Amino acid sequence: MATENIPIVIAQLDFWVGDIDANLLKMQQAITAARDEYHAALIIFPELALCGYPPEDLLFRSDFIEKNHQALQVLQQSAIGIDVILGHPHQTKQGLFNAASLLRDQSIHLTYHKRYLPNTHVFDEKRYFTAGEGVGLFDLSGIPVALMICEDIWHPDPMNDARAAGAEMVIVINASPFSDVKIERRHALIKMRAQDTGIPIVYVNLVGGQDDLVFDGGSFIVNAKGDISQSAPFCQEILFPCMVTVPTDMKQAPILSPQLSTDAQIYQALCLGLRDYVRKNGFQAVLLGLSGGIDSALTLAIAVDALGADAVEVLLMPSQYTAEISVIDATLQAQTMGVKYQSISIESVFAAFLSSLAPAFMELTPDPIIAPGQDITAQNLQARCRGMILMALSNKTGKMVLSTGNKSETAVGYCTLYGDMVGGLDVLKDVSKERVYRLAHYRNAKDPKPIIPERVLTRAPSAELAPNQIDQDHLPPYPILDEILKLYVEQDFGIDALLDASQILGMDRETVLRVINMIDHNEYKRRQGPPGIRVTERAFGRDRRYPISSGYSVCQ
Repeated sequence: MATENIPIVIAQLDFWVGDIDANLLKMQQAITAARDEYHAALIIFPELALCGYPPEDLLFRSDFIEKNHQALQVLQQSAIGIDVILGHPHQTKQGLFNAASLLRDQSIHLTYHKRYLPNTHVFDEKRYFTAGEGVGLFDLSGIPVALMICEDIWHPDPMNDARAAGAEMVIVINASPFSDVKIERRHALIKMRAQDTGIPIVYVNLVGGQDDLVFDGGSFIVNAKGDISQSAPFCQEILFPCMVTVPTDMKQAPILSPQLSTDAQIYQALCLGLRDYVRKNGFQAVLLGLSGGIDSALTLAIAVDALGADAVEVLLMPSQYTAEISVIDATLQAQTMGVKYQSISIESVFAAFLSSLAPAFMELTPDPIIAPGQDITAQNLQARCRGMILMALSNKTGKMVLSTGNKSETAVGYCTLYGDMVGGLDVLKDVSKERVYRLAHYRNAKDPKPIIPERVLTRAPSAELAPNQIDQDHLPPYPILDEILKLYVEQDFGIDALLDASQILGMDRETVLRVINMIDHNEYKRRQGPPGIRVTERAFGRDRRYPISSGYSVCQ
């Protein structure tokens, strides 16, 4: 077989769920650039690019499906002098399909229906789509190419069927969300598929944030030996021009984007998820409470990196229990990062609440507010004073409030409903406390001068709602807590396996049982909190869906 060099463009772009007109325009512009600037024979868009992914229950609307159909007809007219592959919903008499179509010469040359519909973790495609059948085979510059969609490549049958049909190359379009282990797994899987079949694979992934999901891009090509020959950047919109050489055992200099550490991947994913969530929901700026602690410090760094300092405002809200060094450190970080900041004490608001509530409280318990900071009601009230102040400023300025709670605290309910949980987005909701520290060190290392004060990294964490309070007064040490969360929340360990693991890891039985009960009893809080950006394989929300009212406990 003669060697063929086929110029293609991978359209690793950010598409907005439901904004079909904007997505259509972005595609039209990309097609023109791929043909006229990059002289490509083919441009490839991701899975369900036309409507955005995941469209969820929009797919139940007939008007939504019809608008997708109309947009596809318009897009056909752009397929002049270049082939176009894109993902879109496709309604037929047999059902609604997750489809990929090849547009050629202003017509639909081929439509392929996704065969395997994922229905685990964050996916519930069986709720909407009918599974397809067969092989989507077409000719590209004399090369037989098979078309696939995302989950298809995770199963061996579609690749084997493609090889049996004579395919010499596979193109798979994807909307594969990020997690801290996903990139490595993705690369390993695609390499294995190529090696098993001897067929090169072009893997095209969506990029951008959609609610709690982040699609990390990182599109790539592997040759028939399973070697990555070309790769697009991580978490970046790009028209990525490639040269596909068939047969792929020909020597070809690799074009690879930089490999990132896990901390770098997570940090970039958080920035992308925050930026898209804010802007796709119509906000221009954000507001957050800066306490002088590690969680708000990291949230501020991510917000500035994602949106720019001009789009971020912070509020210091000290009380009688706020340490002076907390105010100093928070002020220093705000100044270092160049954001607008102001300070509003909660003392007068807190005192007014205590005064108003005193008669009602007096009927319940004698002398209830002698030491209000020692009482859990008063501690929560302080947090709610801060939440109300933040939301009032949000209403007045139109800025979205960012919550700053981490996964460890959210898991066990070490947070206050309508207090520190208020906001439109919790940036760190899927980031454990130990990971928070690692990300903070990672971010500081990127600048000659640390943007997060060193003392914030070394002080014992504290909610500062009572005298001399530290988190470890109420919680196990975070390394132990995070290990229990990993086993129970992310890996679904049963009680016997948890207790066996706890012995190996040096955790006592009472601590394990106490943490499990805290997790189970605080589902009602998590359900009422803001969404957060998913960065692990098991996040709270659409990943882990537990009933609030439940009589089941693994501790029984």
